[in-house]
Amino acid sequence: MERLSRKSAPQAKRYTEKVIQFGEGNFLRAFIEWIIWKTNQKTDFNGSVVVVQPIEKGMVGWLNEQDGLYHLNLQGLQGGEPIDSVDLIDVISRGINPYEDFASYLALAEQPEIRFVISNTTEAGIAFDPACKLTDAPASSYPGKLTQLLYHRWQHFGAAADKGLIIFPCELIFENGKHLKECIRQYIDLWQLEPAFAQWFETACGVYSTLVDRIVPGYPRDTAAQLCERVGYDDHLLDKAEIFHLWVIEAPKEVAAEFPADKAGLNVLFVPSEAPYHERKVTLLNGPHTVLSPVGYLSGLDTVKQCCEDPEVGPFVRKVMYEEFLPTLNLPEAELRKFADDVMERFRNPFVKHFVTSIMLNSFPKFKTRDLPGLKTYLERKGELPQGIVLGLAAICTYYKGGKRGNDEIVPNDDPKIIDLLKSLWATGDVRKVAVGVLADDFIWGEDLNAIPGLTDLLCADLALIQTSGMRAAVKSIIK
Repeated sequence: MERLSRKSAPQAKRYTEKVIQFGEGNFLRAFIEWIIWKTNQKTDFNGSVVVVQPIEKGMVGWLNEQDGLYHLNLQGLQGGEPIDSVDLIDVISRGINPYEDFASYLALAEQPEIRFVISNTTEAGIAFDPACKLTDAPASSYPGKLTQLLYHRWQHFGAAADKGLIIFPCELIFENGKHLKECIRQYIDLWQLEPAFAQWFETACGVYSTLVDRIVPGYPRDTAAQLCERVGYDDHLLDKAEIFHLWVIEAPKEVAAEFPADKAGLNVLFVPSEAPYHERKVTLLNGPHTVLSPVGYLSGLDTVKQCCEDPEVGPFVRKVMYEEFLPTLNLPEAELRKFADDVMERFRNPFVKHFVTSIMLNSFPKFKTRDLPGLKTYLERKGELPQGIVLGLAAICTYYKGGKRGNDEIVPNDDPKIIDLLKSLWATGDVRKVAVGVLADDFIWGEDLNAIPGLTDLLCADLALIQTSGMRAAVKSIIK
């Protein structure tokens, strides 16, 4: 079987280099490259990607060995039907390691057709490092490297207003564009770059916040051999992802006109603000995850799919999703219901085993950010507490009691202060003391949640029911 390359796969197309991408990992190749590949198919974008390795050790060498080619395996449910597709992605033109070839990296700034910069350098990647210098080859931080590139472009094109770059950070940080822009401004100040360059950056370039969403398991080790047989190539860069995808870009219509991914039949949205979509994802995907996991685990279930398909826990998940979280959001109801339906389909993905124990890591901090806002908003809007969300909190408290589930040892994983607090509270043998003590802890919540009307009594009642009758009895008590 031949190694995949443009020689062995002459059907691979070539496009104009328009995008610089910082990062070569599985997520970007399964998300950004796939979106650009689809956009090339459906529009006249005709763009390819030059991948820049953002850290010293990376896999640009592997990319170049296959001339940027690889296959993407998408698996999941779409409209209730299982999908298992494999496609040759041909939009990466080449990769550059700036630590080995800084000149080629800077030369990208001199290409007039280059218009976009896309990145996913992990949450830690968008950071200002004052140790970086303009003369470094390259600067160690991603914002430092990007500032070097922008400055060289400004110099090369004589501050031409039409040679600015459109920048889409994809790091998992809320308002990632604002954070990246501020880092670049800090480098402009630190390196004492010309005011004219600072003005060009502010007016000719755009740094736009984005929200990305797709589960990407990455290299499919268990099925790699079969996939290579299926495509007829020896492909060392196989990638795997779920069918669902969402890219929300906080940018004006003129940016969308230049990057027409939203015209390619894709779930790409150009919006005035990403905030409601960020809130939607956290509330309707992460929020249910956080409460279904302990409820499902204590009901004898192990995966998210099992929870959604269980005759008792499944209705609990849907109650929390559609009846409790969804009414707390401010987007159009039809749009929210479509997103919730997509999330439920993702939860039932037969190709992904998502173990609930992996979700229960640091459950209390997760509940604070993902579920507590919805609990408060629901109470404010409905005049009563959301039973499912509160039961989820009771399940977390019970899980943190420890002990056993059948033959399995229950071992909570969280900040030692939280673990010790729950241990001491459960040692009292009094569920009311557990409820009051958990809700009062400032370290967890930054406030005393006993002040929320009715919460202490409802949490206490749920804890007592779980202790006397079990988790499934508690679930049955709230599902109709």
